[in-house]
Amino acid sequence: MTRHDITTPVVRRRSNDSSTRTAPRAFVRVFTGPGTLEELTRFYEEVQGVERDMWFTYPAKRLALAAVGGFLLVEGSDDAVAPFLDVDGTLLVDDAAAHLARLTALGAEILDPLHKVPTGSGFHARHPDGTVIEYVEHRPTPEGF
Repeated sequence: MTRHDITTPVVRRRSNDSSTRTAPRAFVRVFTGPGTLEELTRFYEEVQGVERDMWFTYPAKRLALAAVGGFLLVEGSDDAVAPFLDVDGTLLVDDAAAHLARLTALGAEILDPLHKVPTGSGFHARHPDGTVIEYVEHRPTPEGF
């Protein structure tokens, strides 16, 4: 088991810009304790027959994350992941601001404003049925990742 240094910003993605997506990519969130991300990543790679295409740390939230197929694996202590447990899923979208405007016009409750995240920007919204979704867009980092 590998323990990640979640205090150092790291972003590695196969595709670092979601602006050309023609449809959102949905992620089921899976939470895991400190030191278990690599083992869990290997399991999800094997079960789906794909390799992870994203790995990054989120130092401000004390998390490390990996995307494997349709899963977003989130490593952190119980305290670190607690604020994220009420989110039902994540959608990787082409343009977060456009989705924010669309959701607002449709009457969704915006739970937080558009804000920077390690991979670009995002926000959370509660749909009229109560489902809470994180909408996130990816953009290249200053280093090009």
